[in-house]
Amino acid sequence: MMEHAGLKKRTAYFSIISNTMLVILKLIVGIYVGAVSLISEALHSGVDLVAALIAFWAIKKSLVPPDEEHDYGHGKFENLSAAVEALLIVAAAGGILYESVLKFQEAAVPEFLEYGIAIMVVSILVNVLVSRRLIYVAKLTGSQALEADGLHLQSDVWTSVGVLVGLALMQLTGWAWLDSVIAIFVAGIIFRAGWRMVSESAMELTDASLPEEQEDHIVKIIESVPEVESCHCLRTRKSGSYKLLDVHVLFDGNMHLSRVHAVCDELEEKIREELGTFDILIHPEPAGSHNPETKSSHYEDSQRRTEE
Repeated sequence: MMEHAGLKKRTAYFSIISNTMLVILKLIVGIYVGAVSLISEALHSGVDLVAALIAFWAIKKSLVPPDEEHDYGHGKFENLSAAVEALLIVAAAGGILYESVLKFQEAAVPEFLEYGIAIMVVSILVNVLVSRRLIYVAKLTGSQALEADGLHLQSDVWTSVGVLVGLALMQLTGWAWLDSVIAIFVAGIIFRAGWRMVSESAMELTDASLPEEQEDHIVKIIESVPEVESCHCLRTRKSGSYKLLDVHVLFDGNMHLSRVHAVCDELEEKIREELGTFDILIHPEPAGSHNPETKSSHYEDSQRRTEE
């Protein structure tokens, strides 16, 4: 666990350094060349830099152990950071679109486009390497903040390719309007990525269940143990890279309590071995004692109690 924590911090710091370098280089070259497409790319990388800083802060915060005010730890800070990053991306897309429309009437082709082409090649290479590293570590550690940062950089790779092609065409053809068209193209890709992240972050922050295939896998693990007769009312959610579940497991009513406890421990170990870090709450029940409960029945009971 501590190894994962250190790896997440180092990877986030690596992303901050690479993004800082790209923002500075793109902004200097963009202003010197006078191309709105390059400046839009600098703004895009600037958003990624802010996102990387937020991710770094969120990862540090999410690693704080549970306390009196946060019994389940601080993993939601990762989900919160992903939501903030998504809103920043959408705002950046709007700013780029506005500037592109303003410059659409420009007649002159920016000079020294070869400098812009060179910086875009460097940007593509750096972002390919960094995004692959971020996504690899995110999958290894289950970090949503690092995954969000890596997906940002992946989208930056494709926008950089588009800008590179556009700059090359502008230099070859002399079509000045390509500058604004490229910037609008960048804005569209950024907005699409941001909107997708807004949706995903909203699901995480509102305690959406884990994917159906993961829940089915959990049920199979539970029911694979011979002493278990069946299970029901499985509920799951995520808090950053931390996953939580509670489930009702049915046993033979004559089984000794100590054996039931031992089987529950075995189930927890099996689930964590196959699906990673989990906070698990198992409610053992004697088989045939009452009707199986479901997620919806819990909600209906709570609604009925509230009305009473």
